[in-house]
Amino acid sequence: MTVSELLLAYEPQIRLGFFLGVLGVMLFSEAAVPRRPRSQPRWVRWLNNLGLVVLNTVLLRLLFPAAAVGAALYAESQGWGLFNQWALPGVLVLVLSVVILDLIVYLQHVMFHAVPALWRLHRVHHADLDFDTTTGLRFHPVEIVLSMVLKLGAVVALGASPAGVLVFEVLLNATALFNHGNLRLPTGVDRVLRWIVVTPDMHRVHHSLEGDETNSNFGFNLPWWDRLLGTYRDQPRAGHEGMTIGIHSVRDPRAAEWLDGMLIGIPFRGGTPEYPINQRFQEKTDGTA
Repeated sequence: MTVSELLLAYEPQIRLGFFLGVLGVMLFSEAAVPRRPRSQPRWVRWLNNLGLVVLNTVLLRLLFPAAAVGAALYAESQGWGLFNQWALPGVLVLVLSVVILDLIVYLQHVMFHAVPALWRLHRVHHADLDFDTTTGLRFHPVEIVLSMVLKLGAVVALGASPAGVLVFEVLLNATALFNHGNLRLPTGVDRVLRWIVVTPDMHRVHHSLEGDETNSNFGFNLPWWDRLLGTYRDQPRAGHEGMTIGIHSVRDPRAAEWLDGMLIGIPFRGGTPEYPINQRFQEKTDGTA
């Protein structure tokens, strides 16, 4: 079996193994050293958030059986994509694949905050009234499918390394669980670590009820894009213990934390009055700002 064949054959097992391992470590760590007291019943949130990720996983496997690694392998076999046109060292292609795909995910995240129709889907993630590692799994199925389509296009256009794509996906899943953790890190550790990876304190700001804080710290894995592109915010105004998690339009726990609300109620009912980027644009065009 070639390395490419091994990657394709064992990609689900590799991803699942890392996912379960990191999830277990995070759930234990949150219980041991929590950053904030819980505001919602744990088991209701966990059951519904984890139920959503199971639904999304089944949907992706049905629609995209080979997933992003399969797309990278096919592009490689056909000589498609930027990196497949150059004789670059394999390690360099792997690293560039991970870094560029992470930038694309950052830009995609900003886009889901900037387009009202996409925000309807993405606000399912933000409507969680509490913040822990299961929040990092909570995305509407349509957003997951759109994200995968964008990712497949980026992988083929880049000619990304199949190994790089697998490393990227494992890292993205692991860091999403980590940076959504209700985990207290020592201040000095957090200060250093957030130059290398998005930390829980850094990303928690993004889940603030306050609009300008919601529209900051878009990175999931690498923290550099927020600093370079002007979307970085160091701390929430109210502090991590005092800040309110969620969005203005969804404050009812029954609507926010149950699967029917996540699938239908939050994305498809009501307008987008809580959406700050769109509001600022409208204010400028209306001459009210």
